[in-house]
Amino acid sequence: MGDRPRTVCDIAQAVQQGEVTATEVLEWHLRAISRLDGDLGCFQDVRADTARAMAERVDADVRRGEQAGPLAGVPIALKDNIMVEGEPATCGSRILENFVSPYDATVTERLRGAGAVLLGRTRCDEFAMGSSTEHCAFGVVRNPWDPQRVPGGSSGGSAAAVAAGLVPCALGSDTGGSIRQPAAFCGITGLKPTGGRVSRWGLVSFAPSMDQIGPFTRTAADAALVMQTLSGVDARDDTSADAPGTAGLDALQAPLKGLRVGVPVEHMSDDNDAGVNNAVDTAADALRSLGCDIKPVHLETTDLGIACYYVLGPAEASSNLARFDGIRYGRRTSRPDLALEPLYAASRSEGLGEEARRRIMLGTYVLSAGYYDAYYKRALQVRRLIHDEYQRLFTSVDVLLGPTVSAPAFRFGSHADPMSMYLCDRYTVTANIAGICGVSIPGPMTEREGVRLPLGIQIQGPVLGEDTVLRVAHHLQAASDWHLASPPISD
Repeated sequence: MGDRPRTVCDIAQAVQQGEVTATEVLEWHLRAISRLDGDLGCFQDVRADTARAMAERVDADVRRGEQAGPLAGVPIALKDNIMVEGEPATCGSRILENFVSPYDATVTERLRGAGAVLLGRTRCDEFAMGSSTEHCAFGVVRNPWDPQRVPGGSSGGSAAAVAAGLVPCALGSDTGGSIRQPAAFCGITGLKPTGGRVSRWGLVSFAPSMDQIGPFTRTAADAALVMQTLSGVDARDDTSADAPGTAGLDALQAPLKGLRVGVPVEHMSDDNDAGVNNAVDTAADALRSLGCDIKPVHLETTDLGIACYYVLGPAEASSNLARFDGIRYGRRTSRPDLALEPLYAASRSEGLGEEARRRIMLGTYVLSAGYYDAYYKRALQVRRLIHDEYQRLFTSVDVLLGPTVSAPAFRFGSHADPMSMYLCDRYTVTANIAGICGVSIPGPMTEREGVRLPLGIQIQGPVLGEDTVLRVAHHLQAASDWHLASPPISD
């Protein structure tokens, strides 16, 4: 397809300057989806006609010399748990397969206002519960680096779509690593913003105290541009941070000289894949050459994160998913003449998958009488310990550098044991528990069984520290070519 613009920044600039039309950009990506998505399964639904109408409006604005918006003509896909008025939002679950969104999420409204072209919805683990996108009721998503491997989860469809070039940007949600982990497995940039930085209005809740919407892109610069549109206070979201939006592209250029970078010793475990630790060491050397002060630090609560997360997350999920009962919301069993409680049980058993049921039962258990103090209350206390440790650490360092995941993408079915799947998020869950921000970017590649696979480097920052973590990511990407590698299945 020649030298057509491929990044968010390049597409927006080319459309705004009249070098290409939004319609041309859209058709390039629709053809890529037609050719490749049958093998990958990234999209739950592609809304070509609606997207064409949006692209035509952008082109009309450009022809009239009007402002087409900072994301003019940029095709963007949305994870299937983000509301788009008049379109389905299944959350990867049979219980919502016929649900149609009655309104736009705030992020959807903001993307429309910025001139983006909403292309469709991407597959995810059911109700965002998973680390592999194997738990989607409508089909698995395959990793474009190796279709026998998972793309990560729960936002696997969004990550794989960006990695394969089907879209330059997709939104996901991150409750315990569901943006950063699939970004690492697919070799792209994935940003988990500070809790409250991006409005959750219109995001179907999993665990509201930890859920956060963020972008998948090819580069940190792309993520910064998208975040200018997404971030900012929203009166409809009570958890929305009363803070100005992110600074965007201008903040990326400031030099890194003197920046204090901590490398958590607990994240550089001997149990990690050797390539993972080498990738972090290589990134640390690159930052040192850019004038950063690199030093080891301790995150002693690292080993508490998974246990804490898998009490708090399921507890919140058991409450949130109670509404999907076949009466108020969701699919109702076709069995006639059932009394109310058997109707609830049958509808939920038929409509919810194994992982969703597991987490609902776990959450109900830890909230039940006699167990609340032993589990849920104790987890809240551990949450405070994790939060306070990060707060103290960010008085002595500006950002943290470490691995996103302890190994590259794994093969389908190799993590059938739930605990092995949960441990994939060991280095990501604590950011959600503490409410801080983090970004995963590609590091040096590794090789498994003759296949080249990406590894993820995680940069974590304090509350409202997105500008800093994206600046570090941008300088790392400017000093390396790790993010430029293309998977075998790509446009």
